[in-house]
Amino acid sequence: MTFGAADDIRSLLDHRFAAREKAITGSRKVIRASANGIRALHRGEWSRSDDLISEAKRILDEIVGALDEHPELLHAGFVADAAKEYAEATITRAIFQHDAIPGFEDLGIDPVPYLHGLGESVGEMRRRMLDMLRDEKLEEAKSLLQHMDDIVDELATFDYPDGMTAGLRRTTDVARALVERSRSDLTATVVQERLREDLRET
Repeated sequence: MTFGAADDIRSLLDHRFAAREKAITGSRKVIRASANGIRALHRGEWSRSDDLISEAKRILDEIVGALDEHPELLHAGFVADAAKEYAEATITRAIFQHDAIPGFEDLGIDPVPYLHGLGESVGEMRRRMLDMLRDEKLEEAKSLLQHMDDIVDELATFDYPDGMTAGLRRTTDVARALVERSRSDLTATVVQERLREDLRET
């Protein structure tokens, strides 16, 4: 049994499949470039980080262009994952460089992966804060902890069903736990520093 629309459906799905495969490959490249950009940030390689994050943005734009005729794929998990990683890299860079945190419209992405990227940037800030504590840069560490606190407080205001936010509550809970651990680490370091100062004065 056949029906007249079968060839048209097959042609549409073939095009959709080709666009999907291109988007999946591109998404992996975005994630890799974003992750490498974050690694470069931690090493203080600012120019290399900028290049990698710009590459991630370029590829992400190509993905969006490739899906122009298949907008239903823009909300697929692999595209959201790529956008989230790009957001995390861009937000982390802004904070490390003491710049204003860009919004989702500035990055040209959907707000849901943006919020997840914002939440995951807290982990990168914790890593940098621990480096600062080891280098005895307490004021910079305190400033980073304040950023982490502010982000978690903001994320907590988005009280929507998980189906709308792709499980943002979990991302927020993980970020909150990281903030509390970081607060404990900072407090312990400050106390140790005061004890050292007291010993020097005696």
